[in-house]
Amino acid sequence: MYRTIARRLLSGSTLNGSDYTLRGFRGTVTAGSRFTTSTIPQPLSDQNPKQHVEGVNPQPNSSASSSNQSTAEEALRRERQRPRTEYQEEQASVLRASLRHVLSLGWGEEAMIAGARDVGVSPSIVGSFPRKDAALVEFFMDECLQKFIDRIDSEEELQNLVPSKRISKLVRIRLEMQAPYISKWPQALSIQAHPSNAPTSFKQRAMLVDEIWHATGDEGADIDWYVKRTVLGGIYSTTEIYMLTDSSADFRDTWAFLDNRVKDAFDLKKTIQEAKYLAEAVGAGMGSSLQGFVRRVFRE
Repeated sequence: MYRTIARRLLSGSTLNGSDYTLRGFRGTVTAGSRFTTSTIPQPLSDQNPKQHVEGVNPQPNSSASSSNQSTAEEALRRERQRPRTEYQEEQASVLRASLRHVLSLGWGEEAMIAGARDVGVSPSIVGSFPRKDAALVEFFMDECLQKFIDRIDSEEELQNLVPSKRISKLVRIRLEMQAPYISKWPQALSIQAHPSNAPTSFKQRAMLVDEIWHATGDEGADIDWYVKRTVLGGIYSTTEIYMLTDSSADFRDTWAFLDNRVKDAFDLKKTIQEAKYLAEAVGAGMGSSLQGFVRRVFRE
C-alpha cells in the first residue's frame, strides 16, 4: 500500500491542512500505517490554506507541490533499497553469517551463536536481539525481499509475459530463494506463526505480495486492491506448503501446482466478468432488475 500513499504524495496532497510526511523507519507514514485496511481520504483541495481569503483567487502552491514530489520520490527510493528492519552493522553481519548454519542447526540461537563466532564477535551479541527466536527468519525474509526487488528491476523479459505468466514467474523466483532451506522451512513457518512474531510476518508477506502485483502493472487503490492481494497471498502460501512435500526434481511438481492455481484465479475472474456481460444482455430485454441483482452479487 505504500506505493499508493507515495502516489498521493506526488500529487502534493494535504490532509487536514498538513502535508503528508514520511519517517525513515520502515517507510511509515504519519497519516497512518501502510498496512492499515482503511483508505486515506483524498483531500478536498491542494491549494494553500493561507490563500483562502475572501476576494482573493487561491493559487496552487507550486513550490510546496515540488517539494512534496521530491520528498516522496526519495522516500520511495529508500523504501525499496533498504532492509525493512534496521540492524547495527555488527548485528547484520552476524545474522548473515548465521544463515550458513541453518541447515545443520536450525533457525535459532545455536545458528546465531555459530554465526557470531564466524565473524569474530562475542556470542553474547545474540542477547541484543529483542526477539532472538525470530530475528534470523525475519532477517532472511528481508534479505530475500530486497534480492527479489533487484531481480524484478533487472529482468526486462518479465514485461513481455502476460499477467498470469508473470505472476507465476515472480512467485517462483521468490520461492526458489528459500529452496536451499526447504528441509528447515517448517521450523521457520512455525516461528513466523507464533503470536509474538505474526504481525511482522504478516507485514513482510504483505510487502512481498504488493511487490508482485506492482511488477504486473497493478496500481489500483480501490476494494479490488485488497481482493487481488488476498487471492495472491493464498496462492503463495498454498504453493509454499506444497513445496515442503515435493520430492520431484527441481520442484517441478510445485511449479506445475503454482501455474494451475494462478490459472484458476484468472479463470474465476473471467467467469465473473462473463456472468456480468450475460446479465447486461438479458437485462436489455427484461429490464434493469436482473442487472441490478447480478451487479450486487458480482460487484467488483
